[in-house]
Amino acid sequence: MSWLRRVLMEDICRETSMTIDQATELEARQIVDSVRFEGRKAIRRWSQTLGDGSGPIVIPRSVLEDALVSLPVETQEVLQTTAARISAFAACQRASILDVSRPVPGGQCGLRYQPVLRAGCYAPGGRFPLPSSVLMTACTARAAGVSEVWVASPRPQLITLAAAAVAGADGVLAVGGAQAIAAMAYGFEGFDACDIVVGPGNRWVTAAKRLVSGDVAIDMLAGPSELLVIADETADPVRVAADLLAQAEHDPDAVPTLIALNECVIEDVERALTVQLSTLPTADIAGVALGNGWAIRTSREDAIVLANRIAPEHLSLQLKDAAAFAPHLTNYGALFVGTGAAEVLGDYGAGPNHTLPTGGSARSFGALSVMDFLRAQTWLRIEDEKASQSLVRDTVVMARLEGLEGHARSAESRLQ
Repeated sequence: MSWLRRVLMEDICRETSMTIDQATELEARQIVDSVRFEGRKAIRRWSQTLGDGSGPIVIPRSVLEDALVSLPVETQEVLQTTAARISAFAACQRASILDVSRPVPGGQCGLRYQPVLRAGCYAPGGRFPLPSSVLMTACTARAAGVSEVWVASPRPQLITLAAAAVAGADGVLAVGGAQAIAAMAYGFEGFDACDIVVGPGNRWVTAAKRLVSGDVAIDMLAGPSELLVIADETADPVRVAADLLAQAEHDPDAVPTLIALNECVIEDVERALTVQLSTLPTADIAGVALGNGWAIRTSREDAIVLANRIAPEHLSLQLKDAAAFAPHLTNYGALFVGTGAAEVLGDYGAGPNHTLPTGGSARSFGALSVMDFLRAQTWLRIEDEKASQSLVRDTVVMARLEGLEGHARSAESRLQ
């Protein structure tokens, strides 16, 4: 049985986009607008309609801490170790971002990076609890220096609350979907609006993030999961199939794909998919998602062209010369070089963030990082007005070239 559609290069060009269907966008807009203008009342209504539950909407920090200590010690240690890896990687990012200054006539100008004050982090939880998404988003916000961090997740389970505690979250909103994005973006009675909303989600979450963008900052449009594997005859088809299924089981909308440099690779992977699906507990979801995927046999040169055109969320190189192949690739959310670098190791906390751009948006966006939580703020200081006169005179001329006399006179008032 063939699980992955066989496609041509021109088909792939047409299939890759972050387009959100009109029905989803209309539904998300209705939810977002009602939460924006009705607040808690609308959140409660949508929560009951869409299955978020009827319990408290806002879960305080004390409950998160209780959830953490109630877990087995081994589970607590895994959460803490994973959080430490994510935080350490994010701390390296922050240390690489430096404030700068340089002299100007009569003074100095510069740039400093300041964290936003309040961040909202979305963690999906519809089919499975995803504590890893809690850690990826909230730990990174804390490493950036954000002073208040909130997590939103539908029907948060004990492990989700515990992960929020480990990540240093101030609390959890027991809300999911588009209503959660709107709640964090606009606030409601007893909950202040956030300055940025980040995190992955389904198409309603993605549509809602697009709608609130501009009113608040967002990280990216991170929709259903994608994996592109480029494999040659040295690849283990069992591993390739396992990697494809790991992404396919996320969501029926997930997109697992394969570029093979040898025809036998596709045939071997198809057989491995059939075997593994027969025992996979999530086969009902993964089998549907495989229908979104495809396979193609190409040359090395065409594989590079296709991968850069597709700009996949996850790009796995299972090639004999993976390290030499990697520098030719420019568009991806996260790159996994070599058969040992399983994509799932990135999912669960090797260090780099797993919140990544999808639908080809990796051509313009990168992984979630501390930079998403920072604002670049510029400043100018004039200490010697006499020495600043060349700058003042140039400003007068530039203002009049643009016909802005008020600007010119403002500068002229500083001429000596």
